[in-house]
Amino acid sequence: MNRLADKVAIVTGASPNIGGTLAMGLAAEGARVLCTDLSPSVAEDCAAKIVAQGGEAIAIAGDVTDPAHADEAAAAAVDCWGKIDLLVNNAVFFQQQGVLTMPYEDFRRQLDVILGGSFLFTRAVARTMIETGTAGSIVNVLSTAAWQGQPGNIGYSTGKSGLVNFTRSVAMELAEYGIRVNGFTPTATAPSDPIALAQTQKLLNRPTQYQMDFTGQIPLSRLPTPEDYVGTVVFLCSDEASMITGTNITVDGGATAKYWPWTPHPA
Repeated sequence: MNRLADKVAIVTGASPNIGGTLAMGLAAEGARVLCTDLSPSVAEDCAAKIVAQGGEAIAIAGDVTDPAHADEAAAAAVDCWGKIDLLVNNAVFFQQQGVLTMPYEDFRRQLDVILGGSFLFTRAVARTMIETGTAGSIVNVLSTAAWQGQPGNIGYSTGKSGLVNFTRSVAMELAEYGIRVNGFTPTATAPSDPIALAQTQKLLNRPTQYQMDFTGQIPLSRLPTPEDYVGTVVFLCSDEASMITGTNITVDGGATAKYWPWTPHPA
């Protein structure tokens, strides 16, 4: 399919889990994709997979909290393809700790990656879109933890909730240029990539005083996979969503809509 034909995209945090799957999904719809990640091998692997499937992609490694990296990525996309149409702010730093145990420096680092990285890439890409007269689309990857209080995960929950109003504010500021900015809310995810699956299982099963029954609480009986998210992000990036800005689409199997005392799948 070619819903994103001739569009140029940047995806931050292109790991095999959500970010890499979204990058490949955009490419499958015709977008040319610049894949970024802190790890050079991760960024290069994502780009190589896209090329192997017949798409166009390049990789740029760097830290999303570095303004020079954001500017470099935007410049590389323009040098290669002449413009930027799409940005997916997905880069994240996982460190599950609570307010009583998390070192302040780690809290600041987590916010810097989630919020600061989104700020820097949004600014760099929006400036380029304005310079080239491109009415583009920016999608910020949120989380169900942005909308609910999760104990023992203070940095992540705070950063993701901050992205909610970051999305609204930037959408209003960039509306005059025809640039749309929206949020996309995934939830706990069952990756299809074996490496990412092992990492996620380790994360979900780590010892904690706060027991989380993800699969037992989701109304649609299973956790979503990264592939379940692709259609929503493609839609938000496509011309079909040309009048959608400043809002959010949730793909969580009904988790945030569920009335709190109901247990859909009791053990």
